[in-house]
Amino acid sequence: MRILITGGAGFIGSNLCEYFIGQDSEVVCLDNFATGHLRNLDAIINHPNFTLIEGDIRDLNTCHEACQGVDYVLHQAALGSVPRSLNDPITSNDVNVSGFLNMLVAARDAKVKRFVYAASSSTYGDSENLPKVEHIIGKPLSPYAITKYVNELYAEIFSKSYGLETIGLRYFNVFGRKQDPNGAYAAVIPKFVMQFMNYESPIINGDGNFSRDFTYVDNVIQMNALAIKSTNPEALNTVYNTAFGDRTTLTQLVGYLKEYLSEFDPKIATVPLIHGPNRAGDIPHSLASIDKAKLLLGYEPEFSIQRGLKEAVAWYFSNLK
Repeated sequence: MRILITGGAGFIGSNLCEYFIGQDSEVVCLDNFATGHLRNLDAIINHPNFTLIEGDIRDLNTCHEACQGVDYVLHQAALGSVPRSLNDPITSNDVNVSGFLNMLVAARDAKVKRFVYAASSSTYGDSENLPKVEHIIGKPLSPYAITKYVNELYAEIFSKSYGLETIGLRYFNVFGRKQDPNGAYAAVIPKFVMQFMNYESPIINGDGNFSRDFTYVDNVIQMNALAIKSTNPEALNTVYNTAFGDRTTLTQLVGYLKEYLSEFDPKIATVPLIHGPNRAGDIPHSLASIDKAKLLLGYEPEFSIQRGLKEAVAWYFSNLK
């Protein structure tokens, strides 16, 4: 099995690369290193079944090159972050929409068996329904959300018009090893971890009661593997929530982090917290129904937020302290 993983040097992509190399697959990684890091590939860079292509999905020729001889595509390449898209909607659209379309075209032309792509919980927009079910969405609240919804529309059209098998995975607040804590658009968990490790007070947006379905990266790996392996025709050409199916408030999250980090460094328990304004484009609550993934893909997430955070904290202390 030869798998192309776009964005393979990024947080989720590099974890997928390692997993599938461990499954004796041939893995091709395509990344332009805009947000990914070569260090994320240290464990597999010299493996005989691993190929690295440095290139950009905004270049169609590069996409065609990467798709040659590939059985499956796991498309992770994107510019994430709601604030980034609000600050620079044009680049987010170029990468997330034009780049996505390039990859669909290249996969179609190479006769790839299946195209599995990273969708997003941001697609639910202003829908107040909880838990979130795949067939009910609201209006997008950011340029990023628009780009991820457009991805789903394009994937559906390519399935209907060209017979390309597609599966979209709506990721819910993924966290875990290799998630970058640095930069202006760092995700909340690695950012808070690094601040605590430096004895800095993390800033909680709002009163701390906003909640998210935080999802450990190993659950995401399981979903990608199931999406590739599924032989159920009803499971194809659709989208799935990729989550644990439980929600945690920011206040609870910070409490877990302080507890688990303090096991490595007791001084962290004394770091005070700061509350700031709510962030533009944020929704108050997010919780996924994972019933569809369980029914059609056989998904059974193994990592709760507590178990995932304990593993993530241990990784950060081992690699960044």
